[in-house]
Amino acid sequence: QVTFLVLDTAFRQIVEVPEYRFEDIRPDDRVIDIGANVGAFCIRASRCSQYIVAVEPVTASLLRQNIQLNGVPIRVIEGALGDGNPKKISWDDCEVISPTYPLSKIIEMAGGCDFLKCDCEGAEWLIVPEDLAGVRRIEMELHTPPISGPPNPALLDYIGRHYHFGIERRPVHAALGVMGVLHGELKE
Repeated sequence: QVTFLVLDTAFRQIVEVPEYRFEDIRPDDRVIDIGANVGAFCIRASRCSQYIVAVEPVTASLLRQNIQLNGVPIRVIEGALGDGNPKKISWDDCEVISPTYPLSKIIEMAGGCDFLKCDCEGAEWLIVPEDLAGVRRIEMELHTPPISGPPNPALLDYIGRHYHFGIERRPVHAALGVMGVLHGELKE
């Protein structure tokens, strides 16, 4: 059972994540949830592994409250995936100036990454492909304009060479600018 505080806020609180597959999280997996929102993925993932890091720039306060309410050991990095420079980030009617970190830095701060969930409204295209080396599983929402810039062909090429993957083109929501959800598993 997962419990969430539902507060009257200027931003959407995502409490269900049926678009993501995480039944294969292993007990010793180091899991990173980029774009954790209020904890729908990371709190559920913590039922499978004790090594969870949630990255969230806008809703981190409510995320922490939900983590505490559920009594789970999740570490929060208040920030966003990016190029290392502070950036203005908006989620609905809430806007913050947030530190950003390249994926390599997030993985370093987390102590590694076996399972990556990434839903960061277009910042996924900033991932340096080689930073995925060693990541066993990827669950990633892919964005297109107008939410993000154009897709990064180098990232897609890297994933295509190193992962068995599919892109589910019918995410739970049909927002303009959502390509779909990528489900990837590292090739042996």
